[in-house]
Amino acid sequence: MTARPSALFLAPEAPYPIAGGGSLRSASLLEYLGRHYDVDVIVFRQPGALDPASLIPIRLVRRVTVLELPPNRRGFAARALRNAGRVVRRTPPLVDRFAGFSAQIARALSGARYDLGVIEHSWCAPYLEQVSPVCTRTVLDLHNVESVLHGRCAEAEGRATATAHRVFQRASRELERAWLPRFSLVLTTSQADAALARAMAPQARVAVYPNALPPTPLPAAGDEEAIVFSGNMEYHPNLTAVRFFRREVWPRLRDRWPLLVWRLVGKNPAAVERFTAGDPRIEVAGPVVDAVCELARSRVAVVPLLTGSGTRLKILEAWAAGLPVVSTTIGAEGLPVLDGENALLADGAEAFAGAVTRLLTCTELRQQIGSAGRLLLEKEFTWETAWKMLDF
Repeated sequence: MTARPSALFLAPEAPYPIAGGGSLRSASLLEYLGRHYDVDVIVFRQPGALDPASLIPIRLVRRVTVLELPPNRRGFAARALRNAGRVVRRTPPLVDRFAGFSAQIARALSGARYDLGVIEHSWCAPYLEQVSPVCTRTVLDLHNVESVLHGRCAEAEGRATATAHRVFQRASRELERAWLPRFSLVLTTSQADAALARAMAPQARVAVYPNALPPTPLPAAGDEEAIVFSGNMEYHPNLTAVRFFRREVWPRLRDRWPLLVWRLVGKNPAAVERFTAGDPRIEVAGPVVDAVCELARSRVAVVPLLTGSGTRLKILEAWAAGLPVVSTTIGAEGLPVLDGENALLADGAEAFAGAVTRLLTCTELRQQIGSAGRLLLEKEFTWETAWKMLDF
């Protein structure tokens, strides 16, 4: 028998258990590699997290090396102090968090040889120094364009936080310009992000690998009088979205619909506690085993994002649930959203509340838009469909 080619997969966050957009995208690539390559994985573990080596399906990998991240206090004061130091050093937060493991990675790769090396996230792009010498080809998977993300965060924040994001925007752009051309291939989530990557690094070879979901049966609709927002609440664009919705949109809906409940589903709910506490009609579910089934309990999925980059897996999950989506324009960026057909687009608090009200008022419209989103997901955003766009 002919030996299968070999691949290295380096990820800053564990692909399994699949919980959230980052792990969904990483898992989709790892599943593809596991079907075509003998795969070795290098993955980081946050303090107290489950062992990634025990969670990745054994059918997919040959060997897993776990790199232990140091403890990191997560309180507001500790975060502010860390980020102040990062501003002084002009080092983006996630680049800083995952730095310093070059020697460990080099030891893990000693004597190895791979046909392909895949690095997840631009935060880990500098580890190309250790990966490239042992790989025939290298791929960088951009979940987001970090310089764009920081630039948009700066526009949505107050002066001090905006200043920090501007520093991180410039530092991220320098890193992207330096590292993207050094990979054999760079993957982005959409044509919009591909254009941004090419503009920053014209020498880079860039291709689109869309975010997608594994096979997902359509769950039974719950039709409770509720709207839902999902995601990692600690992720800055999600935190900003929750703040905006709570202060400017939710009061309008709360007064108009006296029985309406707003649900928040996703990990790290403590990050938005200051916006959700004290209102019995805001329910915080935290992380759940099956996000799609949880979303299906509600009537409308809201995506009030003011910042971000990449494409939103929260929209794909809502479509998988057959749920109609109301999103800002930036929230739907990179996806083939047609306003009034497979989602409603609304920018500004009044318009957003009005779009949600349209859906809550009309069952037929909810079903029509929810069904169109589900059909689009099945046609264009499954793992099997996304894998056809890979050429390695």
